[in-house]
Amino acid sequence: MEHLFFQLNKLKSALKDKFIFIFLDYDGTLTPIVQSPDKAIIPRKTKEILRGLSKNPHCRVSIISGRALKDIKNKIGLEGIIYAGNHGLEIDGPKIKFKSPVSSGYMTILKKIKAILKKKLSKIKGVIIEGKGLTLSVHYRLVDTKDAWLVKTIFHEALIHYIVSNKVKIRPGKKVLEIRPPIEWDKGKIVLWLLARWKFILNGTPCIPIYIGDDATDEDAFKALKNTGLTVFVGDPGNSRAKYYLKNTQEVTEFLEQILKIKTDEDICRN
Repeated sequence: MEHLFFQLNKLKSALKDKFIFIFLDYDGTLTPIVQSPDKAIIPRKTKEILRGLSKNPHCRVSIISGRALKDIKNKIGLEGIIYAGNHGLEIDGPKIKFKSPVSSGYMTILKKIKAILKKKLSKIKGVIIEGKGLTLSVHYRLVDTKDAWLVKTIFHEALIHYIVSNKVKIRPGKKVLEIRPPIEWDKGKIVLWLLARWKFILNGTPCIPIYIGDDATDEDAFKALKNTGLTVFVGDPGNSRAKYYLKNTQEVTEFLEQILKIKTDEDICRN
């Protein structure tokens, strides 16, 4: 995997005169990972760059996050962006509104699981159980390292029946365990769906998708866009499916700023 900035000039040329659809994760991509989810605040500069990109007629921006839709919309707070919360189970943006149908049985099970986990994990300091409507997350970033295994053990023991009977799906992230509906829907499928929808609107205008993310849940999107888009992993390069990497969220902001500059210069030339 190559550092994105080593190929920046080449990529700038590839992005010129193309419509750009930018897909971004939030935590660990637009804002550094922090101890508590509520403290993850997007930097002002990054937000202003997103504002500029969302207003540019030759760009579309989508935030695809594991956070609840209401939460991620409040965190960003910009119009003109497509927000996908709960890993795309609920989407809201210009001329688009979607919420994945889930059974009342699943919601009842999720409520029951939440109660069980609250009881069984209550004595472990630092555990945060976050209800997100259609999903549930157990954060253990604040848990003492020696107790992390215990959190995961209790979690899986409490859910084994529901997992085996396909009542729920489990997806691990960075110091978080997520419970989702038992449906085949992930960030890769969301990206392809949104991209196909927008390509239809563009009616033949060349479009380049860019996906930037830092977590295991973003790997599905990297795989989906392997041959058609620009994929960027944020963090230390490892076994990611992404083609390029950026070291941290500051470099993500720098890259987004470069895209905005390209598109702003194009607008000046057109005028």
